[in-house]
Amino acid sequence: MDQYPGSPTRIAVIGIGNDHRRDDGVGWVVAAELAGRRLPHGVTVFRTDGEPTRLISAWEGAQRAIVVDAARSHPPRPGRIHRLRLPEELPSGPFHGTSSHGFALEHAVELAHVLGRLPGELVVYAVEAANTGPGTALSPAVAAAVHPLVARIERDLAARRGPDTGS
Repeated sequence: MDQYPGSPTRIAVIGIGNDHRRDDGVGWVVAAELAGRRLPHGVTVFRTDGEPTRLISAWEGAQRAIVVDAARSHPPRPGRIHRLRLPEELPSGPFHGTSSHGFALEHAVELAHVLGRLPGELVVYAVEAANTGPGTALSPAVAAAVHPLVARIERDLAARRGPDTGS
């Protein structure tokens, strides 16, 4: 995990987060769980704080990127998982501008698009957060979403393997 982000990767799985802001750490927890498992050949797992240039560097050269991040929504349903294909499904409803970070993920996607640095396919799993205040533990609802999301990503990776990814 956390290899040099500029290295070419067929599939990049990227956990965005901050493990000192409770549910904002969900992306890092999912990335750590995946890094400890046997993943298909060509999959590299990264963690980032979500700063746009670091995020773009992590998926640069990837045919596919899967991003996991915490999100706020209104009304909230903590632990609920949303799957979006970007840039086709850029949030404009309850998630628009509601990242748990100081920027919105869609801004990094827009910047990467302008720079010609989007991966071939970009999937985002957004987990609705309950608490992004100071602390290190995930809220119970978000913690309960981790293992189902890890399993979902593993199924997604297995279903997408092709001849060029070692299947």
